[in-house]
Amino acid sequence: MKEWLIAVRPWSFPASVMPLVTLFYLFWTGHDVRWGYGIWALADMILFHCAGNTWSDWFDFRKHVDAADTFGAKTITSGMFTPREIRNLSFSLLLVAVAGGVALMFVTGFPLLWIGLAGLVCALLYPPLKYMAAGDFVILMAFGILPSIGTSFVAVGEVEWGVLWAAIPVGLITVAILHINNLRDVATDRRAHISTFAMRLGGKASVLVYDFEIIFPFFWVFSCVLGRIFPWWTLLVFLAAYPALQNVRTAGRYRKDGMSVITDLDEKTARLQIMFSLSFCAAFLIAGLLM
Repeated sequence: MKEWLIAVRPWSFPASVMPLVTLFYLFWTGHDVRWGYGIWALADMILFHCAGNTWSDWFDFRKHVDAADTFGAKTITSGMFTPREIRNLSFSLLLVAVAGGVALMFVTGFPLLWIGLAGLVCALLYPPLKYMAAGDFVILMAFGILPSIGTSFVAVGEVEWGVLWAAIPVGLITVAILHINNLRDVATDRRAHISTFAMRLGGKASVLVYDFEIIFPFFWVFSCVLGRIFPWWTLLVFLAAYPALQNVRTAGRYRKDGMSVITDLDEKTARLQIMFSLSFCAAFLIAGLLM
């Protein structure tokens, strides 16, 4: 069981937190939230995430992107699992996730089908699109935009477009997890003849993009508070400002010390994500209770 858990990369699950943020945003805005359907959507997204992680690992191994000397997941290259086992695990998880999504569609409404299909396409096409420098955009859609509007639909019976205000900062931090991962893997990715967004930008620009992706969300929230889009309580996200600045400092050392200093920065960014997002949720909960 421990090995299966390693295969699905649970440390990355904070990237799937968008449905939870959406639920608390909807609670603050005064909607009659169907919490059960919302939690169902969250669980289904985590299943899709697990399927996507293992699918990406199998695809990377098949395309010779992952090898014994690459960083990150070594479930296949270490011999822990065979490629066929990882592929079958991915398909099994995807089947369960699709079944859960279809069932949720039947109890909430047909429009969910189109949102779910878009998410499925993102999961399946992510690896080849990442190889063409489009992975960052796919992640923003799959972990920010789509889950926010999908969760709003199942939770309140209609798409509440205001949730996109919350999707932007959360989605950007999720993209940062991928981006710093790709920066770390530039050398081995180049050897595999693929082209990620980080490769096209180069090291210096990639560090600046990463810094933007984890710092701009704080300015976004502050601006939304000033514009009365968010309640003042959402300034609680600044509790995560210190680890964000620590990550910026670590990323800044990349140009001098090389990739060794950022080998675990993707995991640190995932921890930043959960701290930022849970603070966001707590702020909407408090503001909603005090209304």
